[in-house]
Amino acid sequence: MSQHGTHHGSRGGGAVWALVITSIAGFMAALDNLVVTTALPSIREDLGGAMHDLEWTVSAYTLTFAVLLMFGAALGDRFGRRRLFVVGLTVFTGASAAAAMAPGIDSLIAARAVQGVGAAIMMPLTLTLLTAAVPAERRGMAYGIWGAVNGLAVASGPLVGGSLTEHVSWQWIFWLNVPLGLALLPLARLRLAESYGNGAPLDIPGTLLASGGLFGIVYGLVRGPVDGWTGPVVLTALFAGAALLVGFVHHGIRARNPMLPMRLFRSRTFSGINAASLLMFLGMFGSIFLLSQYMQNVLGYSPTEAGLRMLPWTGMPMLVAPIAGILSDRVGGRPVVAAGLFFQAAGLGHLAYVVTTDASYGVQLPGLIMSGIGMALYFAPASALVMAGVTAKEQGIASGANNALREVGGALGIAVMASVFSAQGGYETPQAFVDGLRPAVAAGAGIVALGGVAALLIPGRRRGGEPVTAEAAAEPVPAGEPTPAGVGQPASR
Repeated sequence: MSQHGTHHGSRGGGAVWALVITSIAGFMAALDNLVVTTALPSIREDLGGAMHDLEWTVSAYTLTFAVLLMFGAALGDRFGRRRLFVVGLTVFTGASAAAAMAPGIDSLIAARAVQGVGAAIMMPLTLTLLTAAVPAERRGMAYGIWGAVNGLAVASGPLVGGSLTEHVSWQWIFWLNVPLGLALLPLARLRLAESYGNGAPLDIPGTLLASGGLFGIVYGLVRGPVDGWTGPVVLTALFAGAALLVGFVHHGIRARNPMLPMRLFRSRTFSGINAASLLMFLGMFGSIFLLSQYMQNVLGYSPTEAGLRMLPWTGMPMLVAPIAGILSDRVGGRPVVAAGLFFQAAGLGHLAYVVTTDASYGVQLPGLIMSGIGMALYFAPASALVMAGVTAKEQGIASGANNALREVGGALGIAVMASVFSAQGGYETPQAFVDGLRPAVAAGAGIVALGGVAALLIPGRRRGGEPVTAEAAAEPVPAGEPTPAGVGQPASR
């Protein structure tokens, strides 16, 4: 970051305003990831559409969000972070209004895709702007509050979506963003200081390769069950997507200023935690997508009741994450993340085993609680491990890469598990739904367990307490260096 990248407070800014603005913006973007899941049956009833259309209402957002996250951060570094944050917020707010007014499923999907573009520009800049506004000694606390607000959005997504759908209408899950966005826009202009990155040129080839590759693969997975896996469009999308991603990796090795330098993956810590993150989100997002529909379509709960019943899973991180943070300071991040992923896998395995057309809530509860504990144990130390695997200069790009991989995992998870669901069952009868749900959630459990194995490949700690990584050893992170969302690098003992 250049010298003029770190100044703060010049426009009546102040750390408190920066924290309020960035936390609310982060809340809006995170909420929209899961708020739609409990509203899906109502949207389907209102606008029509098959399973693959419903997938796209969720995937169109996660896909554009994932694909453009690192590009959004790079644009902010180049053209001014506050300026691009305002652009992203404007796009997100406008697209939310368009989604609320969508006359049909196709226009809703298009609006969701544009929402994802806005979120991708806005979201990575919330942390950079916060870092620029908060003095180094108060950053840990600021990141903690920012992270907690984002966690609250993930936890309350299904419940907020369910309550609004049931008591007002599903359109209000999108209208909700409009007054928030309109209130934040003038505040961002007046209260945030402008800052810039190090002036590295934008990586246009890298952006095109990554975007095209991810789109091809997710498009192929979503269309596979509908058009047949051997259909020419599906095969072309999958092979072209894979080829473009191979090109992206090659570009990341050879280019001078790539969007994602592949040398970062030489660190076992960085490779291990990113593989674990991708697999965790793949298994978890796909499961929430199907289970929230199961609670309504099969068990007959209202959207609010379904959202409330998901809380032991989605709300558990609020209780367990602080304990997980203390644990990872004591024993290191690796065992805590691995334990979390195995807990999550066990929870999903339990749910796959007990779901029937008339399963009681009591029978499902242990699976939901185990999944919630697992999610919390994973979230707390994961960011710290991402940061421990790279040098201080590369923390921004490392954080962007990890967030992008999580989002890609979410989009792929919905596509993969809906494909399994469609191959084995469907929406025709409650029994058909359960027939598809069981193998899909079992697949999710297996995928998350693989993530646990990947986490075990992360190096352990030396006796001094820090994770063992060549990069971390080569250039330790200075005490006041910015790290994302309540990371709090463990102090050497």
